[in-house]
Amino acid sequence: MSTLFNNQEHLLEEKDYPVVVVGGGQAGLSVSYYLKQHGIEHIVLEKKFVAHSWAKDRWDTFCLVTPNWQCRLPDFPYAGDDPEGFMLKDQIVEYVQAFALKTRPPVVEGVSVNQVTRQKNGDLLVATSAGDFSTRHVIVATGGYDMPIIPPYAERLPKRIKQIHSVDYRNPESLPDGEVLVVGTGQSGVQLMEDLHLAGRKVHLCVGPAPRSPRVYRGRESTAWLMDMGVYGLTIDRHPLGDRARERTNHYMTGRDGGHEIDLRQFARQGVKLYGSVADIEGSTLRFLPDLEKNLDDADEVYVGIRKDIDRHIAAQGIDAPIEPEFVKVWRPEQEVLSLDAEAAGITTIIWAIGFRPDYRWIELPAFDGRGHPKYDRGVSNVLGLYFLGLPWLNTWGSGRFLGIAEDAAHLADVIAKREQAAAATSPQPALEEALS
Repeated sequence: MSTLFNNQEHLLEEKDYPVVVVGGGQAGLSVSYYLKQHGIEHIVLEKKFVAHSWAKDRWDTFCLVTPNWQCRLPDFPYAGDDPEGFMLKDQIVEYVQAFALKTRPPVVEGVSVNQVTRQKNGDLLVATSAGDFSTRHVIVATGGYDMPIIPPYAERLPKRIKQIHSVDYRNPESLPDGEVLVVGTGQSGVQLMEDLHLAGRKVHLCVGPAPRSPRVYRGRESTAWLMDMGVYGLTIDRHPLGDRARERTNHYMTGRDGGHEIDLRQFARQGVKLYGSVADIEGSTLRFLPDLEKNLDDADEVYVGIRKDIDRHIAAQGIDAPIEPEFVKVWRPEQEVLSLDAEAAGITTIIWAIGFRPDYRWIELPAFDGRGHPKYDRGVSNVLGLYFLGLPWLNTWGSGRFLGIAEDAAHLADVIAKREQAAAATSPQPALEEALS
């Protein structure tokens, strides 16, 4: 347990706050910063401790995929000597906790929120492990990584094959001897594959439909080009895919060892065994869809498309930038493998890196669609008094990241401030209340 805020239990003595913030990560801390600027009393309830997910839910060599200059918590930008670098796990924890120490939010650690309901008087009731709180506004800043996804058919595998989710992976040494199968090629999957490969482990990888991105192109970090091009300022309402953009898998690359792109074809040449998406499991045999080459091609198409977008920007702006050779596919599967006996192949561990599901069952309000996803406009729920923060594409690409959290947090604080002002203007004055009583 962190000791950053172990002296703030007195905040629990008050049970009636205008605003209750659920979650003490970078999202909850950011909105707390702006609520304090508005002079709005509130409390931040954190189930574990500030920056817990960064400290405890990442592998040992984890680092940011986006460069340090994108770390822009409210009035607290990255101030180190390596803006083009990528913070390691411990450095990320230090950054978030340093922001908390500077801003001193009214956060209480070790308090879990169990239920949010509507009271008869119209206010919200927040039931927690430290008692019930009455409030007019609840900001859900818990993120969307609550429930690790492992497919039901994984239960069919023999017990002697170890199965873990990516959230539980720490290092190659923690796994049994033998070969490892990583399922999923989002950012976590490809980075875990590389971590194992660099450690000398024999790795198998099930390749999904995730896109990939260049790291450095034409003499500059691709994210810097994209920033100049306005890509990160594109809002969800202007995105060509609309709300479907929220369902897209992030482009994969890595910040490891100074940052580089990941071409799975190169890893195949180095001995990593590639397969298509997992279709089913029977005993120790895994069956795959015949989509390996398509998934590789689709990822490369996105990769090349980003390069072409940058080329057009450079040409339009008349920028003097070095020319790079065209992309070449260095490997392709001669014949796709559609089944694999894991035990016969010497696979002793399977790592599921296929994502998470949010868990909002504790919010007993009509705020969700048929799939259980929250409905909102820039984080403002259709349910009065409920808000969401820190989710991917809440408003822009940076909404779920250090880059865009400040803008989203400021917006929600402004909305709440205006609603509080409007409520105060329409409520009876104390003298009038006394005369009417």
